[in-house]
Amino acid sequence: MTTMKKRAAGAVEEVVGKAKKAVGAAIGNEKLEAEGRAAELGGRDKQEAAKLVERAQGKGQELLGKAKAVVGDVLDDKGMQASGEVKKLEGQVRQKANAPHLSK
Repeated sequence: MTTMKKRAAGAVEEVVGKAKKAVGAAIGNEKLEAEGRAAELGGRDKQEAAKLVERAQGKGQELLGKAKAVVGDVLDDKGMQASGEVKKLEGQVRQKANAPHLSK
């Protein structure tokens, strides 16, 4: 399963858990409320795990781009240097797009 699918599955699990928790609270069913809270947290954890994988891949992409840019500079190859810079920036964006969720 791709990280995007894992992240989506985690989001669905979190939403279902929130709904279950709310229903449990509304009808006074502590067990249902606790199950909902557990599902909500499990879904959030799945999303964070997928984000962690994306951040790691982004860091690798950034480092490879940086290396390519340096090699391009050493070889005086402007195309390689520019391509490396683009790859480095793509990696940085990927990391920022998958920043950790701050718990409530």
